[in-house]
Amino acid sequence: MSEPTIRRVGIIGLGAIGRRVLEALQTQHLPSASYAVVDRMQHPEAFTESRHLTLFSDVRSLIDWQPDLVIECAGHGAVVDAVPACLRAGIDVVIASIGALADRALREDLEQAANAGKARLILVSGAIGGLDAIRSARAAGLDEVIYIGRKPPQAWGGTPADDVFDLASIDEPTTIFRGSAAQASVLFPKNANVTAAVALSGVGFELTQVQLIADPGVHKNVHEVQARGAFGELSIRLINNPLPDNVKTSWLAALSIEEAVAKQLQALVF
Repeated sequence: MSEPTIRRVGIIGLGAIGRRVLEALQTQHLPSASYAVVDRMQHPEAFTESRHLTLFSDVRSLIDWQPDLVIECAGHGAVVDAVPACLRAGIDVVIASIGALADRALREDLEQAANAGKARLILVSGAIGGLDAIRSARAAGLDEVIYIGRKPPQAWGGTPADDVFDLASIDEPTTIFRGSAAQASVLFPKNANVTAAVALSGVGFELTQVQLIADPGVHKNVHEVQARGAFGELSIRLINNPLPDNVKTSWLAALSIEEAVAKQLQALVF
């Protein structure tokens, strides 16, 4: 049995998810690896020393460091600005912010970059589950895929719903958006990662139906996926707890990144 060949790991973004993933990799999955981070925020020297981190301010420096794997945890802008360069350099990249892939031109750019560098673009499921079943069902043909997202009314503050509804006075479940995953990804970017995960696993951004609901009866983010096709019917419901470090981020989103890296390690052990 050979040892895993991931010796150097780069992480783009050291926010709540990035820190959680870093801790898990260092303590559980890859304790002997070296780690570098691209992050423009100022971090306490004690933190970087305790984590044995090399800090870079730009992705070019990270590429020159020659990581075996890069994990993106910095948002849609990083997928546009940093990920293509890593792929062209032949570095496998795990993408957390897959909502950015609602942009068809970006998807094509990433595919070309991966082909040019003979690297892999690894997408994570994020805050949603059951996508393996949808991908399997797609082979026989899918007639319909629907994603329904429920949040407390106040959680939709700062979105287009704020301009149409008096969120503070909503006292029953109210649909604030109904349309395609492509439209939802643009109008509701904070939900884009989930809708993108569903769309990419099933019938695509244009055909995936999305319904977003302000529901005063829920106190956490609720994700529901319904699919129908030759295989039969599927219904999935998740109620996600937030990360202790950041209540705006689902804990499952960080765990899905850890699981993606664990899969890569399994593939490297013979």
